[in-house]
Amino acid sequence: MQAQHPSSSECKATTAPVQGAGTFKPTRPMLAMAMIGAALIGYLVQKTPDARQRLESLAEMAQTLGDLSEHDAAVVAQLLARPSTLPHTTGEFHHV
Repeated sequence: MQAQHPSSSECKATTAPVQGAGTFKPTRPMLAMAMIGAALIGYLVQKTPDARQRLESLAEMAQTLGDLSEHDAAVVAQLLARPSTLPHTTGEFHHV
């Protein structure tokens, strides 16, 4: 294959695009797992009602669509069953 380059009047060889290179498309279950993983991390870090609701909603939707295995759904349910405790501060400084 030949291509004309503006910097030179001579023709230079070019390579044809490789089929499949850079066209990775994750499957719907992979995307669902990535979103649930992000929501799970958000919930474990933030421990807010909003983060919990997001995780519950995503897990429920993925399970309904068949994109979340029974085992993975059980792991999410087990983590949601744990009481979420926020660190309580009284505004006092404690020096160690």
